[in-house]
Amino acid sequence: LVYAFVNAVAVLIIACPCALGLATPMSVMVGVGKGAENGVLIKNAEALELMNKINVLITDKTGTLTEGKPSVEKMYSLEGESDNLLQQIASLNQYSEHPLAQSIVKYAAKNKVELLKATDFEAVAGKGITGVVNHKNIAIGNDKLLEQLNISVPNVLKNEVLIEQKLGKTVSFIAIDKIALGFVSISDAIKTSSKEAIKKLMASGVEVIMLTGDNEDTAKAVADELHLTSFKASCLPEDKLEFIKKLQAQGKIVAMAGDGINDAPALAQANVGIAMGTGTDIAIESSGITLVKGDIQGIVKAKNLSHAVMKNIRQNLFFSFAYNVLGVPIAAGFLFPFFGILLSPIIAALAMSFSSVSVIVNSLRLRRKYI
Repeated sequence: LVYAFVNAVAVLIIACPCALGLATPMSVMVGVGKGAENGVLIKNAEALELMNKINVLITDKTGTLTEGKPSVEKMYSLEGESDNLLQQIASLNQYSEHPLAQSIVKYAAKNKVELLKATDFEAVAGKGITGVVNHKNIAIGNDKLLEQLNISVPNVLKNEVLIEQKLGKTVSFIAIDKIALGFVSISDAIKTSSKEAIKKLMASGVEVIMLTGDNEDTAKAVADELHLTSFKASCLPEDKLEFIKKLQAQGKIVAMAGDGINDAPALAQANVGIAMGTGTDIAIESSGITLVKGDIQGIVKAKNLSHAVMKNIRQNLFFSFAYNVLGVPIAAGFLFPFFGILLSPIIAALAMSFSSVSVIVNSLRLRRKYI
């Protein structure tokens, strides 16, 4: 009876699932800390787990693949004089938080243009802005905005715009009182790290697709420079959302990288939303992962980290089950008929503790992992 009692106590101690309970949370906790050290902020364990499974990355262009620091390259007016046109569009753009709008305001300040008061300001998602300046109705945005407002574009203006777009510039049409009078050409340099990051992701089996609100020519110029084979231009926020839904319906695990208000719905819909830390608050709030430096090399790091964490979890689970599989039969007296060996509860307690220590030590190895 005494031996039976001792064996029962030993079995209960060995079977205690302490190590099993530590296996996953320890790896996740260390992994999240490792990510933070490398500028990858992970909100939840689900995002960390899914990063290892993604097979499609949808990425925005401005502020994601590019620096997000646009600057005005050219002002063009059919009337020849562009200073008055600059004053009107800058006066309207001062009410917008969009990076393109701010670049126009900075350009006006550089040229010492005085800003006027604007009224009836309205931001049209994915298209541009409208408002009234000096009793004139101003519209500045892409061709979809002009289509919405039933404004026709003269061929001479279209040809000038086409030249800029083929150079990879972002072009916004300018219309006053329903008449297209000119455009502003804006450049935004591609991040030096974008090409390398995309190359690594594609090499790992991830399909990279760029969705942008820019026109086909501008999008193609950027895609060619980054060696992207898949892109879609002239995308509204709802277009990005529907595109992700279609991919998910095909069984794809989709990550979405973006930085603006227009990206928020797509970021929330994706299996893993990845926001640039240099972007808007709503984009960051809609995402499971935030890249502090706004560098998409962070996506490569997040994927590598996810792979390392999931591998570490499997190792921890092996340690947990191995101790139990080997320890429980011995504690139950399996060796007694052959060798006369009974496991002392003290030794059982030591073995159980050692299994937990093994899991902790193995999890801490992630801190030395290069991602």
